[in-house]
Amino acid sequence: MNGWRRSCRLWARKSNARAMADDPAAAIEAARLGVLRGLGLSPGTSGAANEATRFAALLCETPIALVSLVDNERQYFVGRTGLDIIETPRDQSFCAHTMPGDDLMIVPDARLDPRFTGNIFVTGHPFIRFYAGAPLVSREGYPLGSLCVIDTEPREGLSDLQRQGLKILARGVMLGLESRRGVKERAASEQRAARALSDVEQRFQILADTMPQMVWSALPDGYNDYFNARWYQFSGLPEGSSDGEGWETVIHPEDLPETWARWRHSLETGALYETEYRLRHHSGEYRWVLARAQPMRDEDGAITRWFGTCTDIHEQKLLYEQRELVSRELSHRIKNIFSVISGLIGLSARAHPEISAPAAELRERVLALGRAHELGRLRAAGEEPGGAKSVKALLAALLAPYRTEGGERFEIVGPDLAVDDRAATPLALLCHELATNAAKYGALSVPGGHVRVALSIEGEDCAIEWRECGGPTVIPPAHEGFGSRLIALSIERQLGGRITRDWQADGLRVRILLPLHALRRGSDGQG
Repeated sequence: MNGWRRSCRLWARKSNARAMADDPAAAIEAARLGVLRGLGLSPGTSGAANEATRFAALLCETPIALVSLVDNERQYFVGRTGLDIIETPRDQSFCAHTMPGDDLMIVPDARLDPRFTGNIFVTGHPFIRFYAGAPLVSREGYPLGSLCVIDTEPREGLSDLQRQGLKILARGVMLGLESRRGVKERAASEQRAARALSDVEQRFQILADTMPQMVWSALPDGYNDYFNARWYQFSGLPEGSSDGEGWETVIHPEDLPETWARWRHSLETGALYETEYRLRHHSGEYRWVLARAQPMRDEDGAITRWFGTCTDIHEQKLLYEQRELVSRELSHRIKNIFSVISGLIGLSARAHPEISAPAAELRERVLALGRAHELGRLRAAGEEPGGAKSVKALLAALLAPYRTEGGERFEIVGPDLAVDDRAATPLALLCHELATNAAKYGALSVPGGHVRVALSIEGEDCAIEWRECGGPTVIPPAHEGFGSRLIALSIERQLGGRITRDWQADGLRVRILLPLHALRRGSDGQG
């Protein structure tokens, strides 16, 4: 039903618009009436307009003076002296005839003017004979009515002083009306702005309360002035009690100093705020949350407010810690296995001196594999992956197990690049997988095989090209194996890079593009 009504109103507006486009006079009259309504005046008396009529009556020596406004059906008086009527039909209005002109309209004797001989206010009370009116014109140029003086006796006209005085008074009345209109427009604008602000606030409130995160905001100095309903549902605190610094009462005491330090850093620098801490749930349990905030700035770049969220990551945090525990345990066991194998090789060599040379070589390879494993295993943030601090050093450490006596099977060329702890792990996984596959199926699986690794800088990227030659003919795999998926995960997801493979007849070609900033992102500990 409401939709039908809206459609009807829209159709009516369009119809009116078409009609006014066909009739310019109707369009002008509609605009004039719009300005008139904007004054917000109704029949009655306005103090300033009343004073103007008193002065006009004294100046022109008439018993009656009026400030008349003319709408589509009537004229009504907002200031009057000597008359108790507050409105008349428009077709009986003298002022309606005054409006189209630019100057005073003077009627010496209404009984002799064909326009007014049948007027009910000429033939009846107040028996108008003489009329003089000055038009009231808006700033847009629309005539709205007049300031007029009326006498019950015929007169020849007004003196020059009276004529000029009546015009000046009319301009003064119009200035007063425009001032009132401006006040009303400003009030209406403020009301619209207040309604719009209230609507935005209501929408924000609904959006914030329906989000799965806890949402908060703070003033530029860090004073928290808003927390959504989910914050209070989570914490169990009374609504409004977290404003200011009340939020710190539910943060784990061990996490509070770091939380405050990071928050102060963001407030001082304008940097994005991100940290993890334990937040007390209404059940009494402390749960891990991820807190993030970013500033809203004005056109000059000054911070006007901070908006932030807290996301419950407790389960993810526990899973991550469990994964780290398993990773460390597996790494420890694998390292033990390498140690046991190395020890067994050493024992065998001592028991059989004739195999000491190949045994030593084998033992060195096993130890190198252990180092590669240590470099390549998954790690916790900030945990040192080993001694390699550049791409070349990392490659050399990982490829060491595949060296052979009497010849270098690897060639690493190009500029060396620093690599941080975070980037080292996915790079180690990549190189380890490529070297392992080359040893099983590619160039390193035969005595004469060779691998060339070329490093280069291409714009904002580091390019790594792995090229195998001298090996058996390679055939593209029928399906993607775990190793390929691991490489894609390491390069594309962790480092934001790209990888392409080309299985040529004489050997595999792999091209990796990595953003330079991903190789060394710093280790400030901030996420």
